[in-house]
Amino acid sequence: MAADEVDVIVEQWRRERAGMRLEPMAVFGRIYRLARLVGDRQEKVYAGWGIGRGEFDVLAALRRAGPPYTLAPKALTAALMLTSGGMTGRLDRLERAGLVRRAPDPADRRALRVSLTDAGRRVVEESAEAGLEVQRRILDTLPPADRDRLADLLRALLAAAEAPDEASAGAPDGAQ
Repeated sequence: MAADEVDVIVEQWRRERAGMRLEPMAVFGRIYRLARLVGDRQEKVYAGWGIGRGEFDVLAALRRAGPPYTLAPKALTAALMLTSGGMTGRLDRLERAGLVRRAPDPADRRALRVSLTDAGRRVVEESAEAGLEVQRRILDTLPPADRDRLADLLRALLAAAEAPDEASAGAPDGAQ
């Protein structure tokens, strides 16, 4: 297989710092680049529906919640790992576009509920299919067994990353 940009970077480090363990750079450098490249392609696809990746994520979280496609803003914020300010901005844009509706929570009138509109449901369903097609075309370059193995390996790496962080143990005080 031909060398890629990550190979060049790893080789530069190897030349400058012989003995440095560079396997993580080779793996995570590719994961980061792959996520960025595929994400950028999906962003272009979502633009056809007048939304960005952030807005898609909100719509998708509501759609995945199942009928009546309604969640509290706090639940959305937690699910998408956003600040409340970041969520408010996304909800404002989606509400102006007629894709979500905010209404008082019937169980607690001090709280709000966010719901997909019919237009929002249509947009998220259509854009999700188109976004998956972007991913499918790339993934289909691998044989099915390799795709399954890759999913298993990434699941294991994700579980390791979600475990309590001990990585900062080797970092200087205050550095992360």
